[in-house]
Amino acid sequence: MESFRNRVDKNNIPKHVAIIMDGNGRWAKKHGKARVYGHESGVESVRSVVEGAGEIGIKHLTLYAFSTENWNRPKNEVDALMELLVHAIEMETKSLMKNNVRLSTIGNIEAMPPKVKEKLNGCIDALKLNTGLNLVLALSYSSKWEIVNATKNLVRDAIDKKIKPEKINNELFESYLNTAGIPDPELLIRTSGEYRISNFLLWQIAYSELYFTEKLWPDFRKEDLFEAVFDFQTRERRFGKISEQLIS
Repeated sequence: MESFRNRVDKNNIPKHVAIIMDGNGRWAKKHGKARVYGHESGVESVRSVVEGAGEIGIKHLTLYAFSTENWNRPKNEVDALMELLVHAIEMETKSLMKNNVRLSTIGNIEAMPPKVKEKLNGCIDALKLNTGLNLVLALSYSSKWEIVNATKNLVRDAIDKKIKPEKINNELFESYLNTAGIPDPELLIRTSGEYRISNFLLWQIAYSELYFTEKLWPDFRKEDLFEAVFDFQTRERRFGKISEQLIS
């Protein structure tokens, strides 16, 4: 069967794709392993998808790596995830550099362990001059946290008379979000057959196309990304208008 990569229209590539990487634990259980084994195997999926995104010209790829709610998981799993994150950053920096990938983060990064922050900042700095794909890791992130945090900062600036309340609009509010300067995702992918948004980019995905797949994250590869993008390209995006208005 022909690869979806060859069927993708290179003139209609979403600038920003976001992915909820779900199913690591179930994948591990399916293979008779501990949950952390699923997270370790999911790193290969990240590598493949990042490579695929660069191949077809996606400009921004946001991966939901660790939510604020994930801190409530068993301590041994959280500790293992943090160690895995540090190891993955160390191992993947050279590959990201080779593929001209930049790295950025969204979320409450101050809540991350010092070692993770140190490795993250070092990787971000090492890749900052790259001009290809912008890989955005959502770490200690939740959309409700982001919106509340943005509101606090907006109110603080209004009290300090840095902004006038009557000037507040969508564009100004968006400048206070973690994703300021990054276009909203046109496509949101969730793996593992779950049909939830899970507190991810709630503001930003107002007009995103949603794509759900039964595949568990450790089985997801670049070909699956290409298939999702191909599906995206078959959809009519109206943004509140009717079909006839898009044609005229």
